[in-house]
Amino acid sequence: MTLPQEDTTGLPRKRVAPPPAHVAERRKRTGFRPDIEGLRAVAVIAVVLYHADIPGVAGGYVGVDVFFVISGFLITGLLWREVATADTIRLGRFYGARTRRLLPAAATVGIATAVGAAVVLPPLQARSVFGDGIASALYVGNYRFAMQGTDYLDSNLPPSPFQHYWSLGVEEQFYLVWPVLIIGTAWLVRRLRSGAASGATPYVVLALVAAASLAAAVLWTRASPPWAFFSLPTRAWELAAGGLVALSIQQWRRLPPLPAAIVGWGGLVLIVLTCTQLGPHTPYPGTAALLPALGTALVIGGGCVTGSLGVGRVLCRPAMRSIGRVSYSWYLWHWPVLLLMPPLLGLPAGLPSRLSATAVSAGLAVITLHLVENPGRFAADLRRSAKASLVAGGVASGVTACACLLLLTVIPVPVGHGQAAPKANIIALPPTPVPTLSPQEATVRQAFAQVRDAVAASADLRAVPSNLDPSLANAPADKAAVFVDGCTRSWRDVGQAECASGDTASPTTVALVGDSHAAMWNPAFQQVAEQRHWRLETLAKVTCPLQELHIVSPYLGREYTECGQWRGQIMARLQAERPRLVVLSMSRRYGADFGFTSYDPAWIDTVGRTVAQLRSIGATVLVLGPVADPRSSAPSCLSGHLDDATACAPPRLVAVNANGIAAEQTATAGAGGHYADLTDLFCTPDRCPMIVGNTLVFRDDNHVTTEYAQLLAPVLGALADRAVADE
Repeated sequence: MTLPQEDTTGLPRKRVAPPPAHVAERRKRTGFRPDIEGLRAVAVIAVVLYHADIPGVAGGYVGVDVFFVISGFLITGLLWREVATADTIRLGRFYGARTRRLLPAAATVGIATAVGAAVVLPPLQARSVFGDGIASALYVGNYRFAMQGTDYLDSNLPPSPFQHYWSLGVEEQFYLVWPVLIIGTAWLVRRLRSGAASGATPYVVLALVAAASLAAAVLWTRASPPWAFFSLPTRAWELAAGGLVALSIQQWRRLPPLPAAIVGWGGLVLIVLTCTQLGPHTPYPGTAALLPALGTALVIGGGCVTGSLGVGRVLCRPAMRSIGRVSYSWYLWHWPVLLLMPPLLGLPAGLPSRLSATAVSAGLAVITLHLVENPGRFAADLRRSAKASLVAGGVASGVTACACLLLLTVIPVPVGHGQAAPKANIIALPPTPVPTLSPQEATVRQAFAQVRDAVAASADLRAVPSNLDPSLANAPADKAAVFVDGCTRSWRDVGQAECASGDTASPTTVALVGDSHAAMWNPAFQQVAEQRHWRLETLAKVTCPLQELHIVSPYLGREYTECGQWRGQIMARLQAERPRLVVLSMSRRYGADFGFTSYDPAWIDTVGRTVAQLRSIGATVLVLGPVADPRSSAPSCLSGHLDDATACAPPRLVAVNANGIAAEQTATAGAGGHYADLTDLFCTPDRCPMIVGNTLVFRDDNHVTTEYAQLLAPVLGALADRAVADE
């Protein structure tokens, strides 16, 4: 978070707040605002408590919005005063001051974060973090995070220790475009010449920027939340709001003391309320961000009159100012320390470890302030030369990027170095005649027996095979074609394109329907459809089970209306096409943040009702049970345990919800459907290995690899044959 804290003279400030009379005199002389320093404390405390998951601060992320408005106020005021008095902006001096202020600390924390990630995180995850570090050093990390957040297939990645650098990217981009805007506005004022028109021009320009940006924020919050959250175009209105306060500073100063005090206190109350009343399900930034932005503007505006009185009685206290002074470094340190310190020290996850990490990050922030921030900011040689300041800043950023590049070479792409393992071979065998079993049932049992043997043979595998398929590096990109060709609908998509495969001219249609856990089985059912001359339709939408459940999308931050619309369209399509067989598959990792929980009574009830509805159109229904839950990203875990793959194999009792499966099975059978418990395809009676033969089972923390899906094709084909034959 970029927090410009210098006054208009650039002189360092005393550590203890002076008496009110001295404050007023100093403010008159330098423009320094001790109440704004205290307001930074409010902002950083909110962010830190939110990230530490302290109860009662579920909306603490609004602290970033407070910072943005403060930055807009300070920078706009600084630039407009200069252009108004000198008819220009000394860009070299401006950028040199920003460089000295921001980059030394950002580089120091960035390098430490990259090294910490190299030590603590599994190699595969660490390499991704190094990429985040490079993007952050180049001030485009916010767009990298926006792209990652938009990609459903990467949406379950653990948070990056560099993720909080997104706001640094936003403000650095702001610093690039804002002086140009101010210079252009000043030129327009001179061209207009008319007193009234020229006087209103700066306000009109900033108001137009704010309106356009706010409109984009509201629209993108619904359409593409990651881009709304991380990008400058959707955050510029908050910076412009601070700028409007700066332009109207004389009007604010005309307020009588009592109304100014009420305005300031009202603004602080509004900030605190948003910290406590908003939460993870609030669509953000959208219109909700208006509340903390307005609160910040009111505090700043009211403080023009009251100074250390009014809300300044709280904000100008020495403790608040001390926290505000260290807020930039604390913001930089708190997030990587929260993520990396507990696993580094082997601390158990929980509130005590989070509080300890928060305290450690505060200590590191104080050290950074005195050893890095202030020395770089007030170095006489750098202050005398804008060129030297810019060169020093470029070197700091370059060193950070180079450190991350070096770590990419030091920690190479993880490759299994165990002996090459034979590929598991599951084949469709002619059924062994059993008087009490149908041929289809016998085939299913033979296929399951082959997989059980292969899983059992791999359960004690230690060293990751050198011929692992797919490799650990390639696993995250191991996506079936339906995930990239539009057949698997993304969050905001509705409708369903023609996604037929197999024998597309066949009169027998099989529909594979559900969320991404249906789509991941497409490679297997495609083989089955080709062998049996079926026309296979894959109808899937991410995080959207077919059951009629009221669903909220934590990714979109709102009611998942697109899911409800898609369900209706798919059911209408199935009623029109009347497939011979509907294979229903869905994730069982839905938690309370979706508005329901997998296996809860509503879930079980809708499983039965959905099966009954599909049966009513004349289709045979096969419900696939859940895959085992790896509990973490399998490729990432294995990359950190190349010599002991069993460390990544969760116990069966942890990875499988046997009671939930039994309840689904009962509901499915009661509605006339067929249920396939897939547990034995992933687990021995004791644990669930992540490698079977030389095949990697999961490409992330819940989706099977294309290779493992294809390996199980004979089993799924046998299950489909049994379901159809039993009708």
